[in-house]
Amino acid sequence: MNLRHLARLAQLSPSAVSLALRDSPKISVATRKLVRELADKTGYRPDAKVVAMMTHLRKPRAVRQQACFGVVSFYNHPRPWETSKHLTRIYEGMQKRATELGYRLEPLWLRAPGMTYRRFRTILDARGIEGLLCFGSPDLEQDFPEELDSYAIVTVGLSIRTRLHRITSHFYNDTMHVLNRLHALGYRRPGLVVGRYEEARSGHAHTSAYLGWCEHRLGPGQSLPVHLVEHVDAKPLLEWLRRQRPDVLVFVHLYDVLPELRAVLRKNELSVPQQLGVAALSQFLEGSGFSGLQQNQPLMGAWAVELLAARIANHDLGIPANPRIEMVESHWVENHSLRSQLSVNS
Repeated sequence: MNLRHLARLAQLSPSAVSLALRDSPKISVATRKLVRELADKTGYRPDAKVVAMMTHLRKPRAVRQQACFGVVSFYNHPRPWETSKHLTRIYEGMQKRATELGYRLEPLWLRAPGMTYRRFRTILDARGIEGLLCFGSPDLEQDFPEELDSYAIVTVGLSIRTRLHRITSHFYNDTMHVLNRLHALGYRRPGLVVGRYEEARSGHAHTSAYLGWCEHRLGPGQSLPVHLVEHVDAKPLLEWLRRQRPDVLVFVHLYDVLPELRAVLRKNELSVPQQLGVAALSQFLEGSGFSGLQQNQPLMGAWAVELLAARIANHDLGIPANPRIEMVESHWVENHSLRSQLSVNS
């Protein structure tokens, strides 16, 4: 059953039936009732995709061209993605997907001098912005302001503690992926070195995954003490390596700290991968010299836009009672810092 069949049954034009189903005052009350009864009787259901498209096309051209998402953050910089390679790639992913869906992105600074949340709402309403993409905050205890509760909101990462729809890396699965890959290569004594900031920002997923994996895969008591660091200080790291004797290092830290690890290993003549394997988990691994998992920022950005568009389409505005969380797995980058399975077993 489609709209034309329904129109023939009602002895009306397809356009009149369409107006009646949308409860248009251009159609008499009696005719609207007749059409709805026929639709119920025949089981007619409109195609959701067609309805959404026609709703969009019926808007004035100027309104369609102005459809946009606000891009916000709690950083002290109006456009934090311009100062961070990691955030740049997320923003590029957002831009690409938004353009494909017919939206544009408008950066708005929550912490602009003199800005209040009340004034910010006025700006959003004046520009017809219903959805906000949030880049998060350097403060891991940041709350999202209740004053902006009337908009659809999607945030990236875990830094905003308010229960929001969000896109984040799948930190737990990433760590499990690396450990399983190392085990398949023959490594049996993995040690975890993780940055304190990265550990907190992941919701402690890295250490949880490591300790659980060791317990179930290697046996009770086989995990090594996790080495938490701010930066790569040679003396405590080398002491930890000497005491714990890992055969492979799982290193989780910011991408700009990776050269520090490489420098310490080279200076102390620790050959990688002959003496010590290294697998890194970071935002970027290209040019680092370490194999491991690199976050998929473009996909995170694209998924954030898709999730926000879906929330607006479903009129899911405000702080959600049941937030959706979508986690993006990282992808493997090979830089030959791990031995092959053959050389491990030989």
